[in-house]
Amino acid sequence: MIEGVIAIVGRPNVGKSTLFNRILEERRSIVLDTPGVTRDRIYGDCTWLANNYRLIDTGGFGLDDAPFQKEINAQVEIAIEQADVIVFLCSGQDGMTDDDRYIAKLLRKADRPVVLAVNKIDDHAMINDIYEFYALGFGDPIAVSASHSIGVGDLLDACVEKMPKRKIDAHEGMIRFAIIGRPNVGKSSLTNALVGEDRVIVSDIEGTTRDAIDTVFKVDGKEYAAIDTAGIRKRGKIIENIEKYSVLRAKAAIDRADVVLVVLDGERGIIEQDKHVAGLAHEALKGVIIVYNKWDLVKKDQNTMSEIEKKIRTEFQYLDYAPIAFTSAINNKRVHTLLPLIEEVYENVNRRIQTSVLNEVIMDAQLSNPPKAISGRRLKIYYASQVESAPCVIALFVNDPELLHFSYKRYIENRLREAFAFEGVPINIKAIKKEDR
Repeated sequence: MIEGVIAIVGRPNVGKSTLFNRILEERRSIVLDTPGVTRDRIYGDCTWLANNYRLIDTGGFGLDDAPFQKEINAQVEIAIEQADVIVFLCSGQDGMTDDDRYIAKLLRKADRPVVLAVNKIDDHAMINDIYEFYALGFGDPIAVSASHSIGVGDLLDACVEKMPKRKIDAHEGMIRFAIIGRPNVGKSSLTNALVGEDRVIVSDIEGTTRDAIDTVFKVDGKEYAAIDTAGIRKRGKIIENIEKYSVLRAKAAIDRADVVLVVLDGERGIIEQDKHVAGLAHEALKGVIIVYNKWDLVKKDQNTMSEIEKKIRTEFQYLDYAPIAFTSAINNKRVHTLLPLIEEVYENVNRRIQTSVLNEVIMDAQLSNPPKAISGRRLKIYYASQVESAPCVIALFVNDPELLHFSYKRYIENRLREAFAFEGVPINIKAIKKEDR
């Protein structure tokens, strides 16, 4: 159970992401000395004093005309609205600035408990640097060094003390889906169309979304978590460290999802990078749906959809199990077809097949098409068992795993798909020598 939400707010480059990562004890937010790196709200769950809290990292709130500054400020304001307690982070090295004073005014209007923290106090000799921040009007500043983990416990104690005494739904058991694709295919627009709220910054500039964003929403009594990810570029084009971290985080987002939406650009068509992006989901053994977006920009006749489906099947042969959806996120056309499809694939991902029924299918497959002999020896499948779901793992107990040729493994997979509802689900078939069980 989540006990409350804590948002970290401050001007650019005061160490918000470093503090966020320090509390979570993992590298989830991008940390770089370039101001304005974190653009959207990043979520994580942390535990302190045996209670669980949701932590929000935000972009740096500023008054200048830096790129995306208006969008960043809007995201910060949304995070403030969602928070139960706000950590107002300032920099002891820089001293109090006009931006700090402006943010203080904004926070006073927000009517939320505020914990004032002064970061970059790396040793006791710098403690005097915190006193000028009393003028902001939020009581005693807490000296911290996020980089060296100094004062973080005191900060969390203060947050817990100010936390309203109420319970928040932890949203456990929800359907989690990641939205992935190369830059500028419409992932953020698709998220907004599904959720019905401008939660993710949308722009025509490639690479706008640099962080993975979790958006929890409910439709017809069912909870979903949409994970919008940074566009994945070719490795040769990943020049900035920022973009490199975005690719790693996109992979992590796939790992956290039950179902992955691979978004293609209908305007530009399929390119090689799409295959690389889709391969990440396939290799992770996640449920997959292919979304052909920007359908409104495609010149089409009555045969266009079937022709594109054939092309997708040709280009993505390894995803022949994935259903295909055609959408126009920007116009909210056909987007309504996605949630039922996500739910269907989610149910298939978690499907468990009774062992006796599974073995009937496997034995019938062997009788219909016996394995061919390899070097005078023939594969024998004694029995089968589904050892895992999400991902689906089918264990075949055999006389010799080396005798299971990839073509026969594919044949077994096809028979399983004919017998059971596994649309959208990769099936991992493992051959195990019977004596090793």
